[in-house]
Amino acid sequence: MNAISFLSLVSLIFSIATAALNSGLSSSYYDRVCPEALPTIKRVVEDALAQERRMGASLLRLHFHDCFVNGCDASILLDQTSTIHSEKNALPNANSVRGFEVIDKIKFEVDKVCGRPVVSCADILAVAARDSVVALGGPSWKVKLGRRDSTTASRTAANANLPSPFMDLPALIKNFKDQGLDKEDLVVLSGAHTLGFAQCFTFRDRIHNETNIHPAFASHLRTICPQVGANSRLAPLDSTPGSFDVKYFTNLVSKKGILRSDQALFDGGVTNELVSKYIRNQKEFWADFAKSMVKMGDIKPLTGNRGQIRNMCRKTNFKKY
Repeated sequence: MNAISFLSLVSLIFSIATAALNSGLSSSYYDRVCPEALPTIKRVVEDALAQERRMGASLLRLHFHDCFVNGCDASILLDQTSTIHSEKNALPNANSVRGFEVIDKIKFEVDKVCGRPVVSCADILAVAARDSVVALGGPSWKVKLGRRDSTTASRTAANANLPSPFMDLPALIKNFKDQGLDKEDLVVLSGAHTLGFAQCFTFRDRIHNETNIHPAFASHLRTICPQVGANSRLAPLDSTPGSFDVKYFTNLVSKKGILRSDQALFDGGVTNELVSKYIRNQKEFWADFAKSMVKMGDIKPLTGNRGQIRNMCRKTNFKKY
């Protein structure tokens, strides 16, 4: 075999292997088995946001917190049982993640329109996140589908793997790298904080003790979040918490990042220029956000015969729990 033939063979083998790795997920996965699945998810998401605009950020966060714990497998949706250590009870999630009732509603409506449970809860999370962003004025993207649902959850992994609002930049970069995401993904996905609110306990130390914060901004936040108590009081993550824009990044340049992990992205480190780039070009932020969401959605999905399609997102299909 000559060198050219050998290289061609290697290239063919690589292409086949790559296709095999990626064949489990496809944006057209439900086109044949249930073409009404995605329109139904979109309708329920839009109805939920019409009732409470904040729900968009919550649904986006559910997908994020699912994928960072053993992959995008809907493990975050499982309730506590004698055999399942629910991720809902992990420190980053307890009394914080929300939107489970909306996911339940989506699952009920999708299974009804499909005639049977063919759409996984993991895929519902991925599509609901995209539809939430679009409904709040952000970009759209083709969600890769075909994930299956886990039969286990890990509170320990959730405590270990989910990024903390108290992390500095090196810790954040490592946290994302552990999930196969780079510093560009870190900055652009942190841009999801253009939506939603933070609880007082997540930013109390920053506004009372840190110096890399705009004085008037800190003073205002101290009226919401005193040194003691009021842990669950809310403050917007940026000045337009119901709109998908670049205000989050402009706030960082003004030292108005509400969380330590937010301000760390623009504090003299290697991510400063990325923040500045997105302020200059919102379209680039949208395009990169879409790419990073697809990349995050590829984290260790269950496909083929692994996992199951849950009948109820809160429970596995086992007869006994």
